[in-house]
Amino acid sequence: MPATEQKPPRNWTTTLLFLLTFLSAVVLVPWYGLKSGFSAGAWGFFAFFLIANGISITGGYHRLWAHRTYEAHWTLRLFYMVFGSMALQNSALAWCSGHRTHHLNVDDVDLDPYSVRRGFWFAHIGWMLREYPSGKPNFTNIPDLRRDPLLAFQHRYYVPLAIATNVGLPLAAGWLVGDLWGTFILAGVLRLVWSHHVTFFINSLAHMWGSRPYTEQNTARDNPVLAVITYGEGYHNFHHIFAHDYRNGVRWWQWDPTKWLIASLQLVGLTRRLKRTPLFQVQRALLAMQFTRAQEKLAKLPAAGHSHVEQLRQRIAHEYESFLAAVADWARVKDQWLEEKKRAVIRHWEHASLQQKLKEIEQGLRLQRRRLRVLQAQLA
Repeated sequence: MPATEQKPPRNWTTTLLFLLTFLSAVVLVPWYGLKSGFSAGAWGFFAFFLIANGISITGGYHRLWAHRTYEAHWTLRLFYMVFGSMALQNSALAWCSGHRTHHLNVDDVDLDPYSVRRGFWFAHIGWMLREYPSGKPNFTNIPDLRRDPLLAFQHRYYVPLAIATNVGLPLAAGWLVGDLWGTFILAGVLRLVWSHHVTFFINSLAHMWGSRPYTEQNTARDNPVLAVITYGEGYHNFHHIFAHDYRNGVRWWQWDPTKWLIASLQLVGLTRRLKRTPLFQVQRALLAMQFTRAQEKLAKLPAAGHSHVEQLRQRIAHEYESFLAAVADWARVKDQWLEEKKRAVIRHWEHASLQQKLKEIEQGLRLQRRRLRVLQAQLA
């Protein structure tokens, strides 16, 4: 905590909420499981509500509303609103306002609401347990969301919605499967605790554990392990440099079920206008990081008297010049395409020669990345 900041007052609402739900989960789940056992229906609703909550936070709160990476049909937005309320992470307006502040001031100990530079505990849950100035709601950064009547309704009636979804839905599900208390303990209590901490891991572990292949300008990491339990949110280094991409796992094989859901729903008209970062920009970020790390390794090697090291230095310098030329070439071709598009000269962009030129440049960057990996291996 900065020396100028006094210890803020305790937020007893969130403190008691997290404490009591956690204790209930660790006590009631094993006790009831050993005493009576849980029905298949209870486990089924636990899985359904858990996934619905997770997808509503990742696909709804995060990628749809906080970053506007795509547009969604009103039925999908209603689903996100209901099960986002059930996730008990505040209204979408409050959540998105805080998240946009996080991206704008990432790692700033005074301005980032959950800066990891204040420690794991603070980033994970501590920032919600006290009335920290950095965590105070400021809705000036969400004028677009405040105009949404669905989100305005949720924000106004958030408390009754949260109670109805967290108490009413699990009890109704338990009555339906004939296991009232077993379903409430699993689909109500355990589901809530698990959903909370899985989401909180993105604020804490995803800024501490993993790789940074795209940028080292912030603490965000790519972590495939976290991606598995967070519906694809674990590719956090990519997300922090390309926040307006509907994908977090940009490679086709990276585990990102939120990405796959958003893309699949486009086929039936429930999502549209999906935003994607151009491949060239992704390749440029990857190569820039490779060059940075290669230079760091070179700096640790002897400055003179080693012909092999000097050759590597010259080859890397040559590759870097080629990289800068490719970046300039891509920008020039892109500008030319935009200009000609304005004049309606090119009517079928996907078949035009300019697009082919861009693809050739992007392919050249992929080959350059491979060559640079070989050079880095020689530096090891």
